[in-house]
Amino acid sequence: MSNLLAQMMRAWPMSEAFITATAAALPNAPVDNESIEAVLGQIGGKPSRARPIILRQNGIKSRHYAIDPANGLPTHTNASLTAEAIRTLAQTSGFALDSLRCLVTGTSMPDQIMPNHGVMVHGELGNPACEVVSTAGICLSGLAALKYAWLAVKGEETANAVATGSELSSAILRANCFSEESAARVAALSTQPAIAFEKDFLRWMLSDGAGAFLIEPRPRAGQTNLRIDWIELSSAAHRLPVCMYSGSERSLDGKLVGWAQFSPRQWAEKSIFAVKQDVKLLDRHIGDAMQTPLPALIMRRDLKAEEIDWFLPHMSSYYFQQLIFDALAQIGLPIPFDRWFTNLETKGNTGSASIFIMLDELYRSRRLVPGERLLCFVPESGRFSSGFMHLTVV
Repeated sequence: MSNLLAQMMRAWPMSEAFITATAAALPNAPVDNESIEAVLGQIGGKPSRARPIILRQNGIKSRHYAIDPANGLPTHTNASLTAEAIRTLAQTSGFALDSLRCLVTGTSMPDQIMPNHGVMVHGELGNPACEVVSTAGICLSGLAALKYAWLAVKGEETANAVATGSELSSAILRANCFSEESAARVAALSTQPAIAFEKDFLRWMLSDGAGAFLIEPRPRAGQTNLRIDWIELSSAAHRLPVCMYSGSERSLDGKLVGWAQFSPRQWAEKSIFAVKQDVKLLDRHIGDAMQTPLPALIMRRDLKAEEIDWFLPHMSSYYFQQLIFDALAQIGLPIPFDRWFTNLETKGNTGSASIFIMLDELYRSRRLVPGERLLCFVPESGRFSSGFMHLTVV
């Protein structure tokens, strides 16, 4: 029976799906390192002592915030920034939004708990009825959205799809989001205003942006297309603890306690909705995001370092560049740095949007050559998940 099934699968023509257009939306002018606190504000009216240390380590020199530097007010919502990326995609590719059949969005922090991010983006766009799906998570939510869109087109469930990744981290990085916690700590400890390092750390790591890909069943003639060969996602939550979280707090026994278990007053005093990250845990287990799922993936997909022309890793900091290379080398995939592509230095860490913004820049650089193979890597420190995507230029 298995031989017959294998013969049938070989005889059956497999559909394909291609990224035929890309776009990115980065709000407002780039913000350099010396201007960050002028935009985000100073907590307790004092400059962060952690800022220069963290910026020196992460190697980010500029980023974008959806904040008007003149008055500190937001210029975009997550939904409107995502819609802007999709409109740019349509305008630059000639794709008519009225013909969109499937919209899939991924983000770490939508503008609201309910309804889902995707329908809010659909509302911003105003295009006719279509299938709308949202994926949850942190950095991996964008790649998960892309996988749904790819499978929908590849499986001939839809004629086309647009997948997005977007972040509006600045909404919870502004100093006024921490004012109640700062005041509470002063009252309790009689010390200078401060917040926990795991919260301050991420204020200098995260930024805003959105990206969008058009997925179609056939490549477009006369242009560069990216065939999606496969996307694989993996979670290590069965053996590793929570590392990055929001809307919750870690208890003394290490368990995560959700926002609904706290009072509204505690939400503010403990900055419950701030993004937190256990940096020691991250440093200890970052290699697990690759070294656990990748050996089997190398065997199953017959991956060879010499056959990878471009490696696009999502990194929160250049601090992890060597760690990622070493982890790859240890499992037999030593991709040299001259084949890496990242724009972390100029675009910052845009979370789930990062792989979209990175690939869009490479795609538009006209450096891709037909036949080249790309391997994209997206780790997520929430509870140490990872995603890999393989593309071929056609």
